Amino acid sequence: MNKKAIVVVAVMVAALSGCAQMGMFAAANVTSVELSAPNYEVVAIGVSGEAKASYLLGVTYSNGPQTGSVALARIGGTGKLYKEAMENLWADFEEQHGPIEGRRLALTNVRCDADSHNLLLYSDMTLAIRADIIEFTE
Repeated sequence: MNKKAIVVVAVMVAALSGCAQMGMFAAANVTSVELSAPNYEVVAIGVSGEAKASYLLGVTYSNGPQTGSVALARIGGTGKLYKEAMENLWADFEEQHGPIEGRRLALTNVRCDADSHNLLLYSDMTLAIRADIIEFTE
């Protein structure tokens, strides 16, 4: 084989053997809750959680809570950005307001922000989730 064919094969193998992740699982949900009765109280405003993943030789993109990447290798984070950000949000809440177990809590006004950086050899993405938390009293 000549050198050109070897280079083409090497590039194809590298491109097809990398890792990819597509961010959160965005399922349709038709649950609707109307907070019209005075049976709740707002216990926390602006609680947040963040997660980050970084990649070598790849590209990342983000569109709100939907993030994705195609890269040769992940060099930081687990790639489960939405899960980690939600876990960090609840950890932030527990740090300020005590344990969540046994309490009837719900997230409201949930906002997701994603940011991605694509450099020549390195790319990363960050997902941040902010929410207010209410506790049902009855």
